[in-house]
Amino acid sequence: MKKGIIDRFEGGIAVVEFQNGMKDFFLTQLPKGVQIGDVLLFENGEITIDSEEKKQLGREVADLMDELFRD
Repeated sequence: MKKGIIDRFEGGIAVVEFQNGMKDFFLTQLPKGVQIGDVLLFENGEITIDSEEKKQLGREVADLMDELFRD
């Protein structure tokens, strides 16, 4: 299984960040409704959105921001 995170959209293209670099995908190749920051799982020729992983990453970012801006 391979994981990637949607970094940005460029027209009809989604730029997905993987551990070893970036790759472009046509939006038509991805699940409907994908958003920037979605975690994608690539397994057995299927691409799915991992909502739980996205929530976990969001919590980690929020914790880091709290730590950074704590007085």
